[in-house]
Amino acid sequence: MERVIGIDLGTTNSCVAVMENGAPTVIPNRGGYKTTPSMVAITEAGKKLVGHIAKRQAITNAENTVFAAKRLIGRKFTSPQVKNAIATSAYRIVEGPHADARIQLRGKTFSVPEISAMILQEMRVIAEDYLGGPVAKAVVTVPAYFNDNQRQATKDAGAIAGLDVIRIINEPTAAALAYGFGKDIEKTVAVYDLGGGTFDISILEIGAHGVFRVIATAGDTFLGGEDFDARIIDWLVEGFQSEHGIDLRQDRMALQRLKDAAEKAKCELSSTRETEVNLPFIISSGRNEALHLQRVISRETLEQLCEDLVDRTVDICRQTLQDAQLGKEDIEEIVLVGGMTRMPRVVESVAEFFGRDPCKGVHPDEVVALGAAIQGAALLDTKHEMVLLDVTPHTLGILTAGGTFRGLIPQNTTVPTSRSETFTTSRDNQTAVKILVMQGEHEKGEQNELLGEFVLTDLRKATKGQVEIEVTFEINADGIVSVNAKDLETGRQQAIQVTATSGLTQQELKQMIDSSQGEMLERRASEEEEGTKQEAQRLIAEIDKLFPQVEQIVASSDFGRDATEKARGILQKARAAVSKGDHAAIKEHMEALGRTARMFRGVVQKTS
Repeated sequence: MERVIGIDLGTTNSCVAVMENGAPTVIPNRGGYKTTPSMVAITEAGKKLVGHIAKRQAITNAENTVFAAKRLIGRKFTSPQVKNAIATSAYRIVEGPHADARIQLRGKTFSVPEISAMILQEMRVIAEDYLGGPVAKAVVTVPAYFNDNQRQATKDAGAIAGLDVIRIINEPTAAALAYGFGKDIEKTVAVYDLGGGTFDISILEIGAHGVFRVIATAGDTFLGGEDFDARIIDWLVEGFQSEHGIDLRQDRMALQRLKDAAEKAKCELSSTRETEVNLPFIISSGRNEALHLQRVISRETLEQLCEDLVDRTVDICRQTLQDAQLGKEDIEEIVLVGGMTRMPRVVESVAEFFGRDPCKGVHPDEVVALGAAIQGAALLDTKHEMVLLDVTPHTLGILTAGGTFRGLIPQNTTVPTSRSETFTTSRDNQTAVKILVMQGEHEKGEQNELLGEFVLTDLRKATKGQVEIEVTFEINADGIVSVNAKDLETGRQQAIQVTATSGLTQQELKQMIDSSQGEMLERRASEEEEGTKQEAQRLIAEIDKLFPQVEQIVASSDFGRDATEKARGILQKARAAVSKGDHAAIKEHMEALGRTARMFRGVVQKTS
């Protein structure tokens, strides 16, 4: 059966999993780590680096190393979140041709889906190496509070990475799938997901026969570990500035070193009461004097710096319970997801709010990828008994006269669904009406996300309010939104299928897919060459080691002397090919090297 992988495309780290023998399994990368840093870099030579290797060189190549790209995906350049990222990032964020945010590395501009695609492609390679064959299909997770444009941008990233993303599912929902998998339970569960860049809370009912029903979901797509790091960075920068009068934010390498140190300190303070931040030679003074940064930060200080961030997550939990029309006592289990849930203050706040200790039975970094793998297997296997009923995270509606947003499908409505409402003309003798389809929670339309627009024409001329137009919204199981407007008097109608945009045109997307496929083929060819070279070196070393024994054993035999002389010639040619890096010649000598190694082993074994 075709394999489908589950990918948790995280802000800080990403993770890939697959179903094996009926159980979800996280796939380790080549270094043996189960998560991979969501970092991408371009070297001076133009080489792309992804994951741990990108993270290791981030300080010395700060301007060309991208972190937390997920916080920018699907966003307009003018959004406040992008402005915040510009102020805190060592790499350059620029405006794209479609008013989207893009990233500039080594003089080349990349779209955010392209950057995310590099990470997804790395996840794909990790899976293919593990499974021993190509992988084409994937389920990719996103924050529950992502809007349609952010979801489409993630799907585009998958396409660029060479993956058929068969479903985008919400991270808390994926975590709940992994939590409830294989268990015969019926519970109301709250999934509190505080990751590197985003926060989500989802309340689900896990029912009999594998039914998972989302009741309510909410979140903040710009609230996560990056913000906790930023508070530590601000504390360090302000202390240094008051002592030396120098703003470290103006130096990109210093900023990257601060970010590294802040993240490390934050992690250490989850298990210790205090830690030291020590950054020698952080910057030079005006007198060319090397300055050092050395400060001790306590867990108490960190909690004070980030108290409002933790409180924001609790406020969202409170509102979500109200939306679900549930009390705290109705929640039977709290599942913690995301690296930030290791912070003691976060765990304490969640326990205080819900009045019970959270579940410790899931791995916060791996559970989302495991859930995605479970969902992927269920989508391919029709015999799989699992039903997932999710909700729309944002209200869908239209812009009405006066710029007011009128919601038709409320937030937290189970999909698929359909809703209709009748509107009237707003001006005398109005013969056409423009339907602006929007998504969001603000009463003012301009504060919401515009998804699409179309015009219903040839309306009867009449006094305002007399011509009635029925607007129908429909969302299918894949989250595709269709909108229909109908003149109730004439039956004339106009409809659109709302296609979210990632900021990329179809032509741009095709070019990126083609380019990525070419790079993937080059990478595989390069890896094959390197593997062949290493195997040749191994065989040469083995033959060299056995040579003295073999020569001694066959010294009295003319046939033996001929064989060893022939082996010597093979070794000489193979060494020369390896030394020159001539892949074609190495491949040509591989069979002879293997045959010689087997012969030498046989000779030694017979006499031992």
